[in-house]
Formats: sequence, structure tokens, C-alpha cells
Amino acid sequence: MRALRSKVVTGNFQLIVFDLDGTLVDSRRDLADAANALLESCGGGPLPEEHIGRMVGDGAATLVARVFEASGLERPADALERYLAFYDQRLLNHTRPYPGMAEVLDVLGMRATLAVLTNKPLAPARRILAGLDLARHFAENAVLGGDGPFPRKPDPAGLRHLSARANVPVESTLLVGDSMIDWRTARAALTPLCLARYGFGFEGFPRQELGPTDHLIDTPAELLAL
Repeated sequence: MRALRSKVVTGNFQLIVFDLDGTLVDSRRDLADAANALLESCGGGPLPEEHIGRMVGDGAATLVARVFEASGLERPADALERYLAFYDQRLLNHTRPYPGMAEVLDVLGMRATLAVLTNKPLAPARRILAGLDLARHFAENAVLGGDGPFPRKPDPAGLRHLSARANVPVESTLLVGDSMIDWRTARAALTPLCLARYGFGFEGFPRQELGPTDHLIDTPAELLAL
């Protein structure tokens, strides 16, 4: 198991916790392809990729429920298991880090402890990180999935655990995400937040909810200024 990175403080942030889908990696097409394969296996037609992208963020079970509701099809009892199998076959077909993300992690890893908090199940999350050569930036126990010992986001327990594990106060922890789920998680944990406007979860975000301390970025490289 890898040791914690040395905490060299940049600004006030000693720990930077990343969401995965829509923040570290653009996985929308693979998620949509798996969801559409599931619908087609049940006799339905495909939904637009952009439409499915807006359903992502609350975990696989919620995504499956949403795509069946949107399609008007009856959801079979094994829909979740079938979706996970379809997704497992497509996990890295099109999913890639956002442009510049690998280089940004190289720099940030010298300044702060890095972690991942995702509602995606842990096994596929680890496969994506490993397959895209991103796993080296995160200690093994600094990656938490939605099927782990803590409730899924927006429950703050996982984020608070990562802060405690790194021995970093919550006010010195930055959560980087792209959706309302991440915003609610940071608010509940009392941590600062950076929202990635480039992520597919940001579409439709209620701008009136943004506070004066919320950071916004349009590219991963803008994280370095924080």
C-alpha cells in the first residue's frame, strides 16, 4: 500500500478530492452506450448520449432507473446487473482523461494529497484509473466508490473520511466535481468546492446556488491557479 504523499500546501488546500465521471475522465459515451445496449436488449430504442449524460451522478442503480423511466419501458428485475455487465464490456472503449488532466495531476501531486470520491462502483473506477494511467496519482485507500463502506454522495461521510485519513482539516480540503451532487456533498462536509464547467454533469446546474467561495474552472489546467 502506498504511503501518503507529503503535504506541501498550495494556498489552503492540502487535500484535493476528485469526482471521476465528468471531472477526471470523459466517460459519457461509454456510459450511454451501455445504457442503450440495456434498453435495446429489452426491446427499446436508444436515448441520446447527451440525455443519458444528464442522468449520471447518483450511482448505477439510479441511472438504470432513469433510463427506463425516460424510455417508457418496464424495468426487469435484473436490469442493474445487466447494465453493469454491458458497461464492463465497454469501460474503456471511449473513456479518456480530459485534455491536460494527466499533466495537472503530476503537478498537483507534488503540492497536495490527491484522492478520488465517486458514486461509480469501486471495481470499474479502479479499472478506469489503471487503464488510463491515472491510478499512480492516488494511494490505494484514497479511492472510494459508491459501493464501499460509506453512503454515496451527497452524503458527506466519504469526503470526511478522506480528510481524516490524510490528517487534513475539512477547510483545507478541496472537492473537485462537475455536478449538483458534488456541490451538495461539499456543502454537507463544509469543504471548499471547485466545479468543472467542462464536465457533462454541469449542464443545467442552477447557477443561483453558487456561493462566493465556490471556484469554477473551464479546463483542468485552471486548477493549478488554486
